[in-house]
Amino acid sequence: MYYLCQEQISIVISLTYRYFIKLSYHGGNYHGWQIQPNAPTIQEVLNQDFSLLLGEEIKVTGCGRTDTGVHAKLFYAHFDSESKNLERDPDFVYKINGKLPADISIQEVLKVKADAHSRFDAISRSYEYHIQRTKEVFQRDQSHIIFGELDTKAMQSAAEILKEFSDFTSFSKVDTDVKTNNCKIYDASWDFSYKKMVFSITADRFLRNMVRAIVGTLIEVGFRKINLEEFRQIIESRNRSNAGTSAPAKGLFLTDVRYPPELFLSDQVIQ
Repeated sequence: MYYLCQEQISIVISLTYRYFIKLSYHGGNYHGWQIQPNAPTIQEVLNQDFSLLLGEEIKVTGCGRTDTGVHAKLFYAHFDSESKNLERDPDFVYKINGKLPADISIQEVLKVKADAHSRFDAISRSYEYHIQRTKEVFQRDQSHIIFGELDTKAMQSAAEILKEFSDFTSFSKVDTDVKTNNCKIYDASWDFSYKKMVFSITADRFLRNMVRAIVGTLIEVGFRKINLEEFRQIIESRNRSNAGTSAPAKGLFLTDVRYPPELFLSDQVIQ
């Protein structure tokens, strides 16, 4: 008879909890969202300050990758932590904002399902592009400025044309790693006033540089460099070189991201 002696092994299982963070930032001092070597990014700052505050390694995943200089009025990211019920700690948001620089602000921390993903579970995103029509001292780093007479009716009609298409290769940065250039645009429109104009667009997803390329091409429509039929042909060509120059990053804001309500384990989220 053989006797098997087993050594008792104590296995410690470390539980983690997943959270969404709702934040905003001014992108002027950063080389976009995603971590890059030798360049400051939003993701890098959040990883460092959340890790310091929570006393554990925190890796934050964002709902998208904003480019250098692009701003976010509303942005979502997720992270995992061993800390339980952070969403109920009234001092946590205050403490993390105290560590973060002045151009990044955390608005809420929300507990979500363990497999919730801030990027892949988003069902729509919205952007605004801000353009000043007069010299504005206090908005110079948050808006583009253009002068001259514009055909605003044509610009609005061209924005409507966008909703007829699904392939936006003509407005995408070349050599990207995405599997498809198809997007579903739910809304696209301009709001015009004497001193300012704002382009708003909502879609299920966006390609790299897509909004800025669209805005740059719509401006050419406004200056009558291209007409509506030519605008339509640019989209159909699926060739980035046929579209207009991208508008500067400083005028672009991510303004909203929507998720299925069932992802959230807290009633704090406002949809």
